[in-house]
Amino acid sequence: MDNTLYEVAIIGGGLAGLTCALHLSKQGVSVLLIEKNPFPNHKVCGEYVSNEVLPYLNSLGLDPLSEGAVPISTLKITSPNHKTLKTTLPLGGFGISRYAFDTLLYEQVNKNCDVVFKTVESISFQKEAFEIATQDSTMYKATYVVGAHGKRSNIDKKLNRKFIAQKSSWLAVKAHYQFDFQANTVALHTFKGGYCGLSKTETGAVNACYLTTYASFKNYNGIDDFQENNMAKNPNLKHFFSEAVPLFDSPLTIGQISFQPKKPVENHIFMIGDSAGLIHPLCGNGMAMAIHSAKLFSELFLKQQQTKNIDRSLLEKEYEKQWNNTFSSRLKMGRYLQKVVLNETASHFGFSLLNAFPGLLKTLINKTHGTRLR
Repeated sequence: MDNTLYEVAIIGGGLAGLTCALHLSKQGVSVLLIEKNPFPNHKVCGEYVSNEVLPYLNSLGLDPLSEGAVPISTLKITSPNHKTLKTTLPLGGFGISRYAFDTLLYEQVNKNCDVVFKTVESISFQKEAFEIATQDSTMYKATYVVGAHGKRSNIDKKLNRKFIAQKSSWLAVKAHYQFDFQANTVALHTFKGGYCGLSKTETGAVNACYLTTYASFKNYNGIDDFQENNMAKNPNLKHFFSEAVPLFDSPLTIGQISFQPKKPVENHIFMIGDSAGLIHPLCGNGMAMAIHSAKLFSELFLKQQQTKNIDRSLLEKEYEKQWNNTFSSRLKMGRYLQKVVLNETASHFGFSLLNAFPGLLKTLINKTHGTRLR
């Protein structure tokens, strides 16, 4: 048993968890961050971040651009039948690998709060405090717990979260490549059963991350066969995978990705990032939303802390309200757009409509993004 009573324990050291830990600890909150994997490591992720979070990151003392992040200003979307859309991004963004971004955050977090690399086995709440058990039988105590454990984990099963019992049909694959790719562009190439994002990272490598349905993938003999005989029907992807040089020994994969609605608060645990809700990667705003959700919780917690007597029930209700007001419509739009992209007829009509009315594309981008955070 660790007898320290932390004000806040954060489960998960992805972008949301690290940002939340940094924000709170900089304001003197005693924070414990529990992450199962030591840094640094690669993660399956699109690795494009909207500039909407850049002022907020700067306020925390972080400047991804000074660390080599690649400025991105243009979006290109293509289909297998040679349809192409191109537009400038209203706010722009930057490309940076999760390997570098997580490490940048972790180096700052590690200076300000306690970090342990362990797997959480259980979380119990009683008498206005939490007990968190890890796989080595250590017990940690905290007054508040933030769930930042990502898309799905054993924690979701232990909490009996509704979405975890629903089978998901999605698989994601990611790898880095050496390839001559325009630095200021993020590209989204659609194919039968999914879509693939390409963007440059701080090392000069191109990150290729795609999402596909199991129904589509199971018809092929593994990743190489799927890329060569399905994805390559989009000429842009055919050119990429025939010319790009892989930089990983093998691609990273994750399965059972759920886009089902989730509750922002479960069993008194405040969910942030993908633990609270996952937007479809085609919207290109998942990383920014994770960071934004950390800001939402941190600011609400600090505001109540100033009263010297935090009202847990009020904090939960206010966080859930603000989270839904900020993100629920974006998630709904993401689910709608994905249905359109994966339907061949609807996708063909959508490309034609957006080509005829280019302003509509920026409207759709704005519907899945926010304004600059301060």
